[in-house]
Amino acid sequence: MSAARPGGDPYARDRERMVDEQLVRRGITDTHVLEAMRRVPRHLFVDEALRSRAHGDHPLPIGEEQTISQPYIVGLMTSLLDASRDVKVLEIGTGSGYQTAVLAEIVRRVCSIERLPRLAQRARGVLEALGYANVWIRVANGALGWIDEAPFDRILVAAGGPRVPPPLFDQLAEGGRMVLPVGDDEGQVLTVVEKVSGQMVTTPHGDCRFVRLVGKYAWET
Repeated sequence: MSAARPGGDPYARDRERMVDEQLVRRGITDTHVLEAMRRVPRHLFVDEALRSRAHGDHPLPIGEEQTISQPYIVGLMTSLLDASRDVKVLEIGTGSGYQTAVLAEIVRRVCSIERLPRLAQRARGVLEALGYANVWIRVANGALGWIDEAPFDRILVAAGGPRVPPPLFDQLAEGGRMVLPVGDDEGQVLTVVEKVSGQMVTTPHGDCRFVRLVGKYAWET
């Protein structure tokens, strides 16, 4: 959980409006997700010049040809993850750290992997400044997972690949759940993967578009 934050937040109303208009109106009902996104100061995860646009219904650039996902996608993926306080989550693609913070508000422990050192360093700095003590970030190939911390109750992949990376499924606990986009540059399908008696059970949840998941078991370039 995050540390207490000072009052007088000028963006509090923007977050309330964002949650009500972009999440609740589109059918997201998970109260843990809604409350987390009301609390996390999204504007701090983008460049200062973009803060007036931080709560809009769109992604924003964060450098290194990466983006912070639009609020609805963050809310949808977190809701599909169906996480609770007692679980450990592996996040692939730390990016700005915003999705990481939303998860950290809900679950016991977040292990997040980012392949780009500059983004990982910036995200770590913002998360530490906000007081999140249940987040660990490392720079690595996300498609390989984090074997030293496995198994994971939940896995969230914030980048699109052509298939479910086998190491990630291997590191998913029995009865666990993974949410990820699967597809190519033309488009992907947001997919829920569950491990049932060691077997992969998948459920599609609509079209989406993410940056590429890069590395072995994903896109090589």
